[in-house]
Amino acid sequence: MAGVLVFDVNETLLDLGALDPHFERIFGNAAIRHEWFGLVLRNALSLTITGGYRDFVTVGGASLRMVADQHEVALTDEDRAAISSTMTSLPAHDDVAPNLERLAKAGIRMAALTNSPQDAAESQLGNAGIAHHFERIMSVSPAGKFKPAPEVYQMAAAELGVEPESMTMVAAHDWDVAGAMAVGCRGAYIMRPGMVRNPLYPNPDIEGPGFDRVTDVLLEPA
Repeated sequence: MAGVLVFDVNETLLDLGALDPHFERIFGNAAIRHEWFGLVLRNALSLTITGGYRDFVTVGGASLRMVADQHEVALTDEDRAAISSTMTSLPAHDDVAPNLERLAKAGIRMAALTNSPQDAAESQLGNAGIAHHFERIMSVSPAGKFKPAPEVYQMAAAELGVEPESMTMVAAHDWDVAGAMAVGCRGAYIMRPGMVRNPLYPNPDIEGPGFDRVTDVLLEPA
């Protein structure tokens, strides 16, 4: 596929599993991490639909307080700081660096597009050791909306100097892929463990159970 590959960051490239020890310590159950991040995404989407916007870090903090209230857990400043700090130093999934190298060697343009604020996104990808693969690291912040709002993908295309039809959104979230496809982008869905695709969304152009399979298809001769 020609054009620019645009990657989601959290869960797609970076492994939120690094947060599990904190959730195990605070809540007594590491699985609460999934509940929390699901609420982060829900709250971000709700803000976008209702015309509001707060940065993703703020949404994450508010969502953490909500989960703590639901589970009747008293959060300390140290708890909040531990989760916030770990979010900026998440490791990349094991399959990320090798596949980014494969794509780079093929001469494919790559960029990142994330709901995280710009400084957080740059820190995340830099700390994970993969920032150098991306010609642009883009936050949704200038659009004042979160993915999957159409304005976000249109903004990314404009920043990259291409039409949406020349972008392929690569994400581990089916709603992110569907949002990009709705404005004319191609979609590549990396199905991380435990993730399934919503059958109400259009079929992605590419999907596979991990980055390896998606890269294989991306590198197939036209």
